[in-house]
Amino acid sequence: MEIKDKKPVRRSMVFYAVIVLVVLMILNMFVLPSLSERSVVETTYDELLDALDAHEVGEVELNSDYIYYTVKNGDREIICKTGRIFDINEVSRLYESGAKFQEVVPETMSPLTSLLVGYVVPLALFIGLGYFLSRRLQKSMMGGGGGAMAFGKSNAKVYVKSATGIKFSDVAGEDEAKELLTEIVDYLHNPQKYREIGATMPKGALLVGPPGTGKTLLAKAVAGEAEVPFFSISGSEFVEMFVGTGAAKVRDLFKQANEKAPCIVFIDEIDTIGKKRDGSFSGNDEREQTLNQLLTEMDGFEGSKGVVILAATNRPDSLDPALLRPGRFDRRIPVELPDLKGREEILKVHAKKIKLADNVNFYEIAKAASGASGAELANIVNEAALRAVRDGRRFATQADMEESIEVVIAGYQKKSRVLSEKEKLIVSYHEIGHALVAAMQTNSAPVHKITIIPRTSGALGYTMQVEDGEHFLMNKEELENKIATLTGGRAAEELIFHSITTGASNDIEQATKIARSMITRFGMNEDFDMVAMENVGNQYLGGDASLSCSFETQTEIDRKVVELVKKEHEKAYKILEDNIGKLHELAKFLYENETITGEEFMKILLHKPEQIEG
Repeated sequence: MEIKDKKPVRRSMVFYAVIVLVVLMILNMFVLPSLSERSVVETTYDELLDALDAHEVGEVELNSDYIYYTVKNGDREIICKTGRIFDINEVSRLYESGAKFQEVVPETMSPLTSLLVGYVVPLALFIGLGYFLSRRLQKSMMGGGGGAMAFGKSNAKVYVKSATGIKFSDVAGEDEAKELLTEIVDYLHNPQKYREIGATMPKGALLVGPPGTGKTLLAKAVAGEAEVPFFSISGSEFVEMFVGTGAAKVRDLFKQANEKAPCIVFIDEIDTIGKKRDGSFSGNDEREQTLNQLLTEMDGFEGSKGVVILAATNRPDSLDPALLRPGRFDRRIPVELPDLKGREEILKVHAKKIKLADNVNFYEIAKAASGASGAELANIVNEAALRAVRDGRRFATQADMEESIEVVIAGYQKKSRVLSEKEKLIVSYHEIGHALVAAMQTNSAPVHKITIIPRTSGALGYTMQVEDGEHFLMNKEELENKIATLTGGRAAEELIFHSITTGASNDIEQATKIARSMITRFGMNEDFDMVAMENVGNQYLGGDASLSCSFETQTEIDRKVVELVKKEHEKAYKILEDNIGKLHELAKFLYENETITGEEFMKILLHKPEQIEG
C-alpha cells in the first residue's frame, strides 16, 4: 500500500539517529572509563613508598595527575592508583626499587568485549527501537494500526447501525430541521427512486444555531432513523502538533466512510478547522492544510455512494466561503431556539425520564422559560427531579418545575446571605418599583413573580415577567416601556429613600443596551432614520456589536442614548409618585413574605387603595 505522506517518517528517523549519537557519546565519556577502572585500588602516597622500600612494585606508569603501579599479592597482581605529588627523588626512587617503567593497562574486559559493550550493543539496541517505532508510524500513516503513535489515523467515534438509540421522536421543538433532514434519511433508505429521476443527494448539510439547541442530537437522530454507520468527530481533533497529521486524519476518515457507505459523517464544531483564509500570513499552517484536505475530499467522493456529511457550528459567519459553496455543504439548516410550542414539546420529551405529578402544566412552564434552549429545558426538568428528592417526595410537582426555572435563570437560593433590615427594605421597594411601573404601562408583560430571596448568581432579588403568548416583534412603545420598567427600581429608591444604591447596576446595563440598539440598529430615531450605525457578529454567541460610523456620529449616539434613558427614568419616577400608596402597600407585603406571586400582586394592586401616607 502506498504511503501517503512520508515526511513524518523521515523526521522520526532523523530524530532517532540523533538520540543514538547522543547516547553513544555519553557511554564513551562516562560509562566505559568507569567500567575499565572498576578493579583499580586507590592507595595513598605513603603506601606507594612502603611498597617501593619492600621492592613489591612490579610495573609503574606516570602521568600528570596519577601514578599507576602493580603490586604482587600471591599469584595475582593488583593494580593500584595514587595521586602524584611533587618529589624531586621520585624517578630515582622508582628506579632503585627495581620497578619497570611501562604502560599499566587497568582493564578487566578484552578489547573485543569493550567494543561490543561500548559500540555494537547500544547501536543495535537503538537502531532496533527506531526501526520498530518508525514501522508503527508508517503503519498509522497508511491507515492501519492504532495506538499512541497513530498520528495519521482518524479517531472518529463510530456508531454502527442504530447503536446511538436516538430517533426523531427523541428530538422535539425543531420540526423544520427534522423535515429537511428526513429527506436525507429517505435517500439513504431508498436511493433508487432518486436515481431514477436523476436526482443526487446533497453531499453536505450544515447545522447552525446557538449552543444547546440540539445540533449534535439531530445528527445522531438522522443516523438512528437511517440505521447506517455514524462517524462522529470534533473539528479540534484534526488539529495536532505536527503539520500534516490533520490532513492525514481527514483522508483516513473519508477512506473509512467510503468503505462503510452508506453512512453519515458528523463533524462537530467545524469552525475549528473551517475558518476563513484571509490571505495574510498565518502562524497555524496545520489548520489551513487540514481545511484544504477537507475541501479536496468533499470534491472527491460522489453523492451517489450514500456518504452524507453533516457538520455543526454556532459561528457560521467565520467559515470559509469555499466550504459553503454548492457541491460541498449544499444545505444550511438553522437550528434555532425553540418557540413556545417547541419548548412545551421538549419539556414533555425530557419529563418522560422522571416521575411527575398529574397536575403539571407544561404550557405554563414553557411560557416562564422563554428563550431557553433545549439543553436548558433538559436541565430544568432534571433540577425539578433533584428538588423533589431533596424535599423527600417521590415525584416532581408544578412548584418544583417553577423553582427549577429560577435556579437555571438566577441560581440557587443563597440562604446563608442574610440581609440587614434596612437592606431588605430597600430591596423590597426596588423590586416593587420594577413591578409597579410594568403593571401601570400598556403593552408590558404581566408580572409573574417577585422575590427578595438572594440567589447564588449575586441577585438580591428579582421581578419575573412572563408574556401571555409567543412574542416575536417589539414596537417602539414596548421597548420604551421596557426601559422604563428597568429604571423603576432606581426610581423607587430615589422616591422613598432619597438616595441610590449599587443594586441597579444590571438594570442600568440592560436599559442602556436596549436604548443603544433602538438608535443604532432598529432605526427608531428620527435623526438617523433607517441607517444602521452598528454591526452585529457572532449572532449565536451573544452578538458582538461594533459601531460603523464616524467619531462625531458616535458622540451624537451617546447623547441620544442618555436622553432616551433619562426620559424613561423620569416617566418611571412619575408613575411611582402617582401610585405611592400602592408602592408602600406592596413593598410592605413583600418585606413580610419575601415572595409575591403574580396573582397576589394583582389582587393587592386592584384592591381599593388604603390610606397610607407617603
